[in-house]
Amino acid sequence: MELSGTSKELAVLKSFSPFENMRPENLLTLARRVRRLQAPKGRLLFSEGDEEKQTYYLLSGTIDLMSEGEVVGTIRSGTPKSKNPLAHALPRPYSAVVTSDRIEYLYIDSEFLDVVVTWDQTGSYKVSELRGTEEGDAPPANDWMTALLQSKAFHRIPPANLQAVFMRLQRVDFRAGEVVIKQGADGDCIYIIVKGGCVVTRETPLNKEGIKLAELRMGDTFGEEALISETRRNATVTMLTDGCLMRLAKEDFHKLLHEPLLQWVDYGEAKGVVAAGGQWIDVRLPSEFEHYRADGALNIPLYSLRLKMGALDRKRHYVVCCDTGRRSSACAYILSERGFNASVLKGGLSATEVARK
Repeated sequence: MELSGTSKELAVLKSFSPFENMRPENLLTLARRVRRLQAPKGRLLFSEGDEEKQTYYLLSGTIDLMSEGEVVGTIRSGTPKSKNPLAHALPRPYSAVVTSDRIEYLYIDSEFLDVVVTWDQTGSYKVSELRGTEEGDAPPANDWMTALLQSKAFHRIPPANLQAVFMRLQRVDFRAGEVVIKQGADGDCIYIIVKGGCVVTRETPLNKEGIKLAELRMGDTFGEEALISETRRNATVTMLTDGCLMRLAKEDFHKLLHEPLLQWVDYGEAKGVVAAGGQWIDVRLPSEFEHYRADGALNIPLYSLRLKMGALDRKRHYVVCCDTGRRSSACAYILSERGFNASVLKGGLSATEVARK
């Protein structure tokens, strides 16, 4: 069962790391992709060695963590250990088996979770900047933002460029009956519906009027193919009602695809940098940092980086890390722009021995 985003459900999410300080609109975006599930005694949640990119949180009950058939730990709901993802490192260092009569747990796609957490800690634009000037002119932004965050095209954009996406979005108003994109035309934009609805039709040799394929509503996206390939439009999209769309041009998208110049190091290289006088900077939240971290790491959450940058030494080599590399690459880009010597841990801490201790 997916969460519906009620205040009670959001309060449950906020009890887990790293959601405790997440902005309400981003927490709601996340909640709409979280599933709340149950499992009976004896059920195997995941197996040692699994590389499935899914994140689990224990809501109620007890599980055992097992390695090579031996119990190496027990997680009970309501304890500090249960506030963090279960055996989050990949490949999984342990198997997880239900030992109470049943458990309830939360289940979410790890890549989507990582995108939302990164956006929450890097995005500083105001939603009002993308709304109309009159009250009620556009609906709350989190609906169409959710769609954009879930778009496969969006996931191809490097995290250091996330905020630039929203800076380049253009608002376009349409009247009912206007054609937004025409079948056979060159693809030039991706569109996100902020207000109103559209109909998708496709012309065939036997039906020049077009066969209705779908209706699109607020939060739906279309035109992604234009950003990923050079194919022509394969359908026509027409406004059903007066409405408002956000548009990102293909040229802007392709500019944003280019990874900023960053230095990437693997875990062995990173340890060498630190041994030679460098310093780990862990940009995760304090609750994540407490769960596991590299020895001697300095915890500077991404959202507070600009405030604490003045205390850093420009002559020192910093290795920036998080759990996956997404947040740390955004941080390293900020540091590099300001003249610091910063490298990024490739793959993040979750892929290292640090997360398996």
